[in-house]
Amino acid sequence: MKPYPNPDDEPVVSKLSDIDLTGFYSYANYLRWEIDERLELIKGRIYEMGAPSTGHQKVSRVISGELYIYLKGQQCQVFSAPFDVRLTYGAKLDHAITTVVQPDVCVICDASKIDARGCLGAPDIVVEILSPGNNKKELNIKYNLYEEFGVKEYWIVHPGKRCLMKYALNDNGKYETEEHYKNGDQVNSRLLPGFTLNLNEVLPDVY
Repeated sequence: MKPYPNPDDEPVVSKLSDIDLTGFYSYANYLRWEIDERLELIKGRIYEMGAPSTGHQKVSRVISGELYIYLKGQQCQVFSAPFDVRLTYGAKLDHAITTVVQPDVCVICDASKIDARGCLGAPDIVVEILSPGNNKKELNIKYNLYEEFGVKEYWIVHPGKRCLMKYALNDNGKYETEEHYKNGDQVNSRLLPGFTLNLNEVLPDVY
């Protein structure tokens, strides 16, 4: 493994080509990358994020909009990407945090986790919208990541298959399949009493 870079010795980076994508990094390093491309850090490793498609953005807009309407005036808040979520076991120093992700949509009910940089700690709900380039990461790496750090509900939207899979943590802190929704179904959440999301309104005819 390559040595851990010291962010204090690093200049501000303005081009992706100037970053060693095989290195191991922290949030302190991440803050010095002023580049156009979107990146996530998962346990110190860099993962590139492609530009979202128009269909992807439409799905995100509907979900975040419906959640915003439901949550208006309540304690929980909804955020949509780009929005940094730092997953940590209690570390608060930038150099000690090695996982920074940008969920498509997330709901955070603990206001103390929200700061000027995003969210420090696990959101209550994370929504990821699949695209051809990110299916494997979302279905494997992020599933394990969100389970490990205690995201209470993880929704995976699959526009190509016109469905939504929802996972909820059980009493042992493990995900179990709560529901598999198909186009036309009403999505609900035990964390959001009375909330419903009509998948007919979420999934575009052409993605």
